[in-house]
Formats: sequence, structure tokens, C-alpha cells
Amino acid sequence: MRIGANPEKENNQLSVEHYHRVVIPVYIPNLEEDYFKDGLVILKLCIQSLLKTIHSKTKISLIDNGCCNEVIEYLQSLYNEHDCIDQLLNSKINLGKVNAIYSAVKSNLEPLITIADADVMFLENWQSEVEKVFANFPEAGMVSPVPSSLGYRSKFVNSTIYYGLFKGKIKFEDVISSEGLKKFQESIGRDMYDPIHLEKYLTVSNKKATAVIGCGHFVATLRVEVFKSAPAEVCQHKIVGGSENLYFDIPNDQAGFLRLATKNNYAYHLGNAFESWMEKKMEEVLSSSSNNEILKELPEAQPMSRLQYYIGKLFRIFLFKKFKRQYFKLKGIKVPY
Repeated sequence: MRIGANPEKENNQLSVEHYHRVVIPVYIPNLEEDYFKDGLVILKLCIQSLLKTIHSKTKISLIDNGCCNEVIEYLQSLYNEHDCIDQLLNSKINLGKVNAIYSAVKSNLEPLITIADADVMFLENWQSEVEKVFANFPEAGMVSPVPSSLGYRSKFVNSTIYYGLFKGKIKFEDVISSEGLKKFQESIGRDMYDPIHLEKYLTVSNKKATAVIGCGHFVATLRVEVFKSAPAEVCQHKIVGGSENLYFDIPNDQAGFLRLATKNNYAYHLGNAFESWMEKKMEEVLSSSSNNEILKELPEAQPMSRLQYYIGKLFRIFLFKKFKRQYFKLKGIKVPY
């Protein structure tokens, strides 16, 4: 039996006062195995740094993706104590990284959505610096606060290359934070960068600003339009297997959006093992006075066309595969890059 009328029928339009959402899937099934034993410590560094560095127009979705009881209790306490954490999604099984992220992405209205692994330490002003890139590059669809000198090598920067060659300018610039590059390769346990990569990275610029070409996706902010171009079917892989390429990288590129990173480093990938420097850096983050500016207006998306995407793909192969050394010499880099 139903009595009376549902009052929400008179006010049935969804609206949000904030414009930026951070989505973090968490998979820590136990704290006994060597791989996961520091998982909760790393997670706490991640969340504490995030809470310290976001502005007031931000909401957070945490996803319990098959976690152990200790982690579930911690996530529940965060949800109870912090208004900005307005969603805690629980699953008793591991849905996979992509499916967990999309469970939050597809049910929210914010135009900017940051997806981050649960082992990211956010640094002061990461959010405002990322948002400035979107403001200065309306063509951008994916922006990371962590630049990489090897980002240009991605197969998914075709629209970005077109923009750089025909609308902006591609050039090499001095790396601002070589420490950030070194910390990242330490966190994944292998050397990625040659000495020249710690000195120079490839950038794209317009009349307003400059950003680094390419980015990874352990932490990245995407326009919501990117997700609308992704496959409709459920992802069949828990992790890797090309899943992130298929659901994040390819949709961004083929929809005509740029893939960029901030010039300075504004986050660290911590990995799964706690180190003493992390505690010291966390103290710096917590004691800092964040100057996170709220974006006055997010420009309407201005993606490249499909034709421009294909032209960019042709030039990427031509310049970065066939004649990379000659092209980079013209840009001032004479050693292998």
C-alpha cells in the first residue's frame, strides 16, 4: 500500500553545487601478504593528503572493492566524519578497477572527475594547477598532476599532436621537478628515464599556457565527456589487460581531446611499501597553507574532429616513429631521446 505522493516528484531535477569529483577505488583484501601489508598505511597517506589539498567545490567517492574488515572500517569512518566524502560504495568482491570507477562516474554529474589509485599522495595546489590546464586548453580531456618525459610516446596522443602541430606549438622545455620523475620510477621498481629525460620534456603551448604532452592514469582528471565515449559493456579484466586503454585512453583520444600534464609535479605514486620519506612529505603537506583557487568557469569542451585525430595519428607515426631523431634535432635535442 502507498499513502500520499512522493514529494521528490515535485522536485525531480538533479543538480550539483560542486564541479569536481575524485574517485578512488580501494582493493586491499588483507594486511598479511607482503604485497598488501602496508596497504592501510599507504591508503591513509593518500586520503589525508587528498582531504588537505582539495577545494570546497569537490566531492569524493570511495569504493570498497573487496577490502578486508580493517580497511572497510577505516573507509566507513571517513564517510561518517567528512562531508566532502559523500559516497562510499561497497562490494564484497573485486569488481576490477575500471568497473569500480565507472560505478561512480556513471552516477554523478560533475564535469571534472579525477580518478586516482589508492597509493597516491596529493601535493599542495594539485587541483588548481590541473584545473588551470583545462581552463587554458578547452580542448583538453585528460590532465594529470604528474608529468612524464615519456608521455609523448603514448599511442593515444594523436589529437594532441594535431593540436600541437597545427594550432599550438610543440617544443622541448626544462623539467621543473626531476625529483618527481625519479620518485615515480622508484615507486614502480624500475628505471624508466635516461639522463636527458630528467632534463627535458616535450610540451605543447598556445597563447595562454604550456603543458606537458601525454600522461599516465594512476592519477588523472578527465572531462565527463570522455566517459561518454567509452564502451558501454562491462570491462572483463580486473586490472591491466588493456582495460585502462580501452575505457580511458582511447575514448579521450578518439573523441578529439588532448592528453596533457602539468609542468610541475603535484603528486607522488607511493607504491605498496611504506618509506620514511613519505611521512616527512606528509608532514609538509599537512602543514602547508594550500592556495587552491576555485575555477571561476570551466570552458565548454572544444575537441578536435575525427579527421584531425587521423591527421594527428599520421603525423605521430611519421615524426615519432620514422623520423624521430631528425625531428628532435630540429627541436634542439641531439642525443637519443
